[in-house]
Amino acid sequence: MILAQEAEKENPLVPPWPEVVIGLIAFVIVFGFLAKMLLPNINKVLEERREAIEGGIEKADAAQAEAQSVLEQYRAQLTEARHEAARLRQEATEQGTAIIQEMRAEGQRQRDEIIAAGHAQLAADRKAAATSLRQDVGKLATDLAGKLVGESLEDVARQSRAIDRFLDELEEKAEAGR
Repeated sequence: MILAQEAEKENPLVPPWPEVVIGLIAFVIVFGFLAKMLLPNINKVLEERREAIEGGIEKADAAQAEAQSVLEQYRAQLTEARHEAARLRQEATEQGTAIIQEMRAEGQRQRDEIIAAGHAQLAADRKAAATSLRQDVGKLATDLAGKLVGESLEDVARQSRAIDRFLDELEEKAEAGR
């Protein structure tokens, strides 16, 4: 029985009071040490980590804002470049049209010059042919008249007047027939 009473007193689930007091004092000492020495360092590390995260977020926001700004600048430059390209195409088209018109005008002018030169050459050739023909016809007419009359019509002045009169009469008949 004594053993049973002593066994009831020493319950393994309930520690003796002096151990509880010593454990409590040790806990307070360890907790005080941790609170004084480690807790500020832990709080400092956590604060630095929070600031780094917030700073990273702020940096990311700033980088995103800068990227958005650069994107807007790029789009503005792209739009400006497209407008400039359209303007240059329009100018090139206008210049091409102007050059084509100038070339057509120059071609027309050259064609007119060639036609005028051709008409002048034709008129000169016609005049030369008429003069040559007149001389040949006059010579033939003089030779024929000399053979008909039986004497030589070598007098140049008389021959020239006769030829001119004969050709003038032929021209008048040709014009009257038209």
